[in-house]
Amino acid sequence: MRRVIVLGSTGSIGEQALDVIRDNPDRFEVVGLGAGTNRERVTEQAAEFGVDAVALGADEAEQLVRTVDADVVLNGITGSVGLGATLATLEGSAVLALANKESLIVGGDLVKRLADPGQLVPVDSEHSAIAQALRSGSADEVQRLVLTASGGPFRGRTRDSLTNVTPREALAHPTWDMGLVITTNSATLVNKGLEVIEAHLLFDVPYDRIAVTVHPQSIVHSMVEFIDGSTIAQASPPNMRLPISLGLDWPHRVRGVGQPLDWSTSSTWTFEPLDSEAFPAVELAKKVGIAGATWPAVFNAANEQAVLAFHAGRIGYLDILDIVSAVVDDHDGGEVSLAGVLDAERWARAAADRRIDARQP
Repeated sequence: MRRVIVLGSTGSIGEQALDVIRDNPDRFEVVGLGAGTNRERVTEQAAEFGVDAVALGADEAEQLVRTVDADVVLNGITGSVGLGATLATLEGSAVLALANKESLIVGGDLVKRLADPGQLVPVDSEHSAIAQALRSGSADEVQRLVLTASGGPFRGRTRDSLTNVTPREALAHPTWDMGLVITTNSATLVNKGLEVIEAHLLFDVPYDRIAVTVHPQSIVHSMVEFIDGSTIAQASPPNMRLPISLGLDWPHRVRGVGQPLDWSTSSTWTFEPLDSEAFPAVELAKKVGIAGATWPAVFNAANEQAVLAFHAGRIGYLDILDIVSAVVDDHDGGEVSLAGVLDAERWARAAADRRIDARQP
């Protein structure tokens, strides 16, 4: 029986994690719940699972992790505010099932230094796929990692054709149901850029050996290419319950969390090169990842500000990456510490806001 804390319990990842736990009461026990502002829903969840330890907001979530004994902490908080809970978990002995990629990206070496071997388990479908495929060979046999991207709602579009994209169009993701920021990040491919940084940090593979391919069917979740020319892919119908369940009990699989592919019917999977002119986010992410230090935190924070401004009608779709790139170029580095990361984020948000204001009509 694994004792589990679920942070971000009222969001999509949290609700699906509770579905997995609900269906496997002999395997998992909820001992703590953390939500953002949805007090009504987290209260309902606490009553259902018999949980006394409940947190609202990122600060309370961090304290919850420090005071409640658990085997696994699923961090499904949205955004870099989840960094505190990530660090608090790794300071203890619980396994961190990480769906909050931003905390790893902005925390970088801070997070890696704290993580014991096997303590950090990815929940993103792409990184879970890579973790599964890596079991097919040793580290020195890995040639490169290949992350798949659905391409989002604007796959195949040229940069010029994206000038007048609306927020509604940017939220029309063809595969996944996600929140406002993450769905927009999938449209701009910022999300894939963040995942490239995450892959580097999780698996210690250099950036020049991490590739992205566009796979609109979202069946192959990512691949590992080995030195003998073999590529191992993890494939399944789109369903976050599978990587969530692996995060909760890695490396063990949970029966029945997803449906297998139907090999009795015809299907076609396609793979396309990434258009870096229309979608420059991945190359920009590699640039900030290589720079390291506080540049990834600046990249993430500036993007969050720009995305919110886009949805508020203050800037256009193409302005998002233009602003992020300009803020990254203006950054001169910062101290690699929790305080340094937070300072860099504050600076980036202010710098992005100034550029957003300058674009107002």
